[in-house]
Amino acid sequence: MSATPISRDELVAWGRYVHEICGVSLDGSKGYLFETRLGVLMRETQSGGFAELLHKTKRDATNALRRKVIDAMTTNETSFFRDRAPFDLLRHKLIPELVDRRSKSGLRPVPIRILSAACSTGQEAYSTAIVLKETLGELRNYDARILGLDISDHAVARASHGYFSRLEIDRGLTPADVARHFEPVGDRWKIRDELRATALFRHANLLETLATPPFFDVIFCRNVAIYFTEPDRIRLFRTLGRALAPGGALIIGSTESLSGICPEFEPRRYLRTVFYQKKEGSP
Repeated sequence: MSATPISRDELVAWGRYVHEICGVSLDGSKGYLFETRLGVLMRETQSGGFAELLHKTKRDATNALRRKVIDAMTTNETSFFRDRAPFDLLRHKLIPELVDRRSKSGLRPVPIRILSAACSTGQEAYSTAIVLKETLGELRNYDARILGLDISDHAVARASHGYFSRLEIDRGLTPADVARHFEPVGDRWKIRDELRATALFRHANLLETLATPPFFDVIFCRNVAIYFTEPDRIRLFRTLGRALAPGGALIIGSTESLSGICPEFEPRRYLRTVFYQKKEGSP
């Protein structure tokens, strides 16, 4: 923890700044988060207090401090196959139905577009790639592409490299999963090239206009909006809705809901999972 406590005025100023740069909304009870997560940055910049650190961050023309603040204040909690239910939905319903529909329309190779919003260090995107591989077999017979977006440059870089520690591998993967889809490199494990080639990772702020391909068949945006205010949640899901293909599926966190905030979406249920589709005629 930082040796310097954050004052009430500093907490208000930092809360406003963090919301401005990444959309995360932290109330007045979260002072300890600023103290613990920004303590290292205070020491690194030799700042005498949180007000001085904020001043230095805003005046940094390189934006390096801004990026470090984003890395520190955004939650990168993730794991492979985190909450298996959405991946069962993908495996047993969404992908088979999509492939069947597009095969009948004569599209060859069948295009599949999936977005992992707030992808963190890549586990969700690579779990999706594993599902595609195990469901479809030879991925080279399909035009399958997964795009991962995250506001943290550090997370995007790690996801792009596709290397994971023993601890990360043990969270969500069986020994058989690891043997099939990873190869050991020193004391880490590397996602196999066929799966790595399906995924692209980019920096993006989900509350801004997304510079992405026009439409995705499946969008994962799980446990992201819980850190946003309600107006920002509406803004987020409407942004994602504009990127969702007709008939596409939006998958959010199991404790989240669009009811009452985004009437253009309607819930669908498959086994233990609720996903959302845009209502017919929605803009």
